[in-house]
Amino acid sequence: MLEYRAEGLCRNANHLTPEELERCRQTGEVLQSTALAFDTAHRLRFEICGRRGIMPFEECLDVQPGEPIKDIAVLTRVGRPTCFVITGSTQEDGETAYLLSRAKAQHACRKNYLDLLENGSVIPCTVTHIENFGAFCDVGCGISALLPIDCLSVSRISSPADRVQVGQQLLCAVKSRDVQGRIVLTLRELLGTWSENAACFAAGETVVGIVRSVEEYGVFIEIAPNLAGLAEPDKTLHAGQAVSVYIKSILPDKMKIKLVVVNKTLSQPMRFEPHYFVTRGRIRRWTYSTPQSRKQIETVF
Repeated sequence: MLEYRAEGLCRNANHLTPEELERCRQTGEVLQSTALAFDTAHRLRFEICGRRGIMPFEECLDVQPGEPIKDIAVLTRVGRPTCFVITGSTQEDGETAYLLSRAKAQHACRKNYLDLLENGSVIPCTVTHIENFGAFCDVGCGISALLPIDCLSVSRISSPADRVQVGQQLLCAVKSRDVQGRIVLTLRELLGTWSENAACFAAGETVVGIVRSVEEYGVFIEIAPNLAGLAEPDKTLHAGQAVSVYIKSILPDKMKIKLVVVNKTLSQPMRFEPHYFVTRGRIRRWTYSTPQSRKQIETVF
C-alpha cells in the first residue's frame, strides 16, 4: 500500500537509481526533491539524479474545477522539498527530462488516504505555519489542515506558538471537515485526561511550570499540556513565564491542583513537548474530566 506523507518526509528522488525511479513511475509512489527554480515558463524545475525535472504550472497544485492556481502558491515552493509523482519524460535542450506532477500526488493522497479517514482517526502531520487562530499542518503531500488554537490542549494558551512550532511533527486526530471538505484537526484528545496527567505528579513534588493566566483570585500555571494548577495571586508574574512550583495538593473530585510558586526567575523560556496517551487507531469518545467532577469536558467524534 502506498504511503502519503507530509512534504519533507517522502522518499528523496535523488537517492534512487534510474531503475528505481522507473519503478516509482509505474507504481505511482510519491517522491520528493527540492524545487530549484520557478522559471519564466511558470514551471518548477528540479535536478533529479543528474537529470532535469520539470513540473508544469497546472501540475503544481491539485485544485477544485474552475479554481485558479496562484503564482504565489507555486513560487514559494522554490528552495523547499516538494512532493510529486513521475508521469513520464520529455526532451528539452536535447536532453531527457522527467515530467513531474504534484497535483496528481495530492489527488491520489486525497482519494486513497484522506477521504477515507473517519472523524477521530489518529494521523501524523507536520506544522507548516502558524496564525493567531491556529496552526496549519501538512497532512500529506502538501495538503493543508487547520489545527485550531482551542484544539491544541485543554490548558489555555495565548498563541499556538506557545504549544507548537513550524516544522514540528505531530500526531493529531481528525476532528471534522469544513464545508469545502477540508480537514480540521485536534490534538488535545491525544494528550491525556485529567486523571492520566495528574497520575504523573505527586503532592510534595517541585516541578517546572508555565504561567498561562494571571487572575485576581490566582495564577493558572501549566505543568503539562493538558494539566494546570492554581497558585496564589501574584501580579509580578506574566503569561508565558517559566517558574518552578511546589505541588501542595491534588484534588481529583474537584479537578484541582494547588500550587505554590517557588522560583520566578528561571533563566529560559519553555514549551512542553506533547506527551501522547493515544498514538494510533480511532477515538470515538474522549472524556477529560474525572467521574467525581461536576464539570464535564468531553469530545464525541
